[in-house]
Amino acid sequence: MSLQQNKATVRRLWEEIWNQNKLAVCDEIFDEIYAAHEKGFVPALRSAFPDLQFTVEDLIAEGDKVVTRFRFAATHQGEFMGVAGTGKAVALTGMWIHRLEQGRIVEGRQWGQWDTLDFLQQVGALPKPT
Repeated sequence: MSLQQNKATVRRLWEEIWNQNKLAVCDEIFDEIYAAHEKGFVPALRSAFPDLQFTVEDLIAEGDKVVTRFRFAATHQGEFMGVAGTGKAVALTGMWIHRLEQGRIVEGRQWGQWDTLDFLQQVGALPKPT
């Protein structure tokens, strides 16, 4: 697949699965194992953040990998990472690297990053430094 096709596949992840909650797309863009993971994780995150919105800031492709720099914005309504819903707005940035084979995402879960400390401070689970 071309770099542009790989980027389009990863963009579908953020736009269709995460932002539009179209879980059926998992079967189209992931291998079977990764699809099962996402189908379990998306509803869990959406139950904690029902209004979640990912904004793709950058998509960079090289070889079989696509890097996404994203912004996440939502309201913390339900339990997440052991923290009960607080009703507080959360805004985070992060990056994720996905590897594709034959147009499908096959790896990426272990290559993600967002600022967990910042999240815990935003919801009041940890104090912010003074």
